[in-house]
Amino acid sequence: QAQLVQSGGGSVQVGGSVRLSCVASPSIYVDASIAWFRQGRGLEREGIASIYTAGGPPHYSSSIQGRFTISLDHAKNTVFLQMNDLQPEDTGMYYCAQRPQGRAGWVLAPHTYDVWGRGTQVTVSS
Repeated sequence: QAQLVQSGGGSVQVGGSVRLSCVASPSIYVDASIAWFRQGRGLEREGIASIYTAGGPPHYSSSIQGRFTISLDHAKNTVFLQMNDLQPEDTGMYYCAQRPQGRAGWVLAPHTYDVWGRGTQVTVSS
């Protein structure tokens, strides 16, 4: 059964950077989408970045465009989310998730994903 194990996160000051990791076990699906989501307190879960494991351009939400970068290392079965210029509104729980390629629905829609990591907290303070 596929599992996603997350690491990274923590507390950072405004303008700082954090890198999150998501390791797929036993391995990254050959043909899938892996995405990062976040959920602030009292807010709905928001899709922020996704990448196709078979290649192709990543997708980003407008809220993080230009500040966050998603990347994939097949050799390490790991997807990364590099977050730069962090702001207080970036505070929340961050999750990675995986879905088979070709599944209907917007690639950043949480309900279309069926394998989830446990989440990691990112707190940005001024």
